[in-house]
Amino acid sequence: QVQLVESGGGLVRPGGSLRLSCAASEFTPDFQNIGWFRQAPGREREGVSCIYRDGSTLYDGSVKGRFTISRDNARNTVDLQMNSVQPEDTAVYYCATDPTISCSDAYGTWGQGTQVTVSS
Repeated sequence: QVQLVESGGGLVRPGGSLRLSCAASEFTPDFQNIGWFRQAPGREREGVSCIYRDGSTLYDGSVKGRFTISRDNARNTVDLQMNSVQPEDTAVYYCATDPTISCSDAYGTWGQGTQVTVSS
């Protein structure tokens, strides 16, 4: 079964940047539709951004204009560039295949998550 692996999390100061990557352990056509989700302590998991087979993207309103989702075909990853991060972006970030069209959830394979902490 294909596995997803997230990387790039860490500690970053408010206003800083971080780039997360999601890689698949093997080729899967499901990798064409990928979503990034996050879960902060005490909060429900929420959709952050999704990219679909046709190249369309969706962003949650809280990250629109600050985060960018993209494919890196050379590395076979789906990346989430996070700019101007804020303490409220602190969460465990997950990538998953088969996101819903609203990017609110995903029904495919989930990664193990990577911690992002925004703090001065």
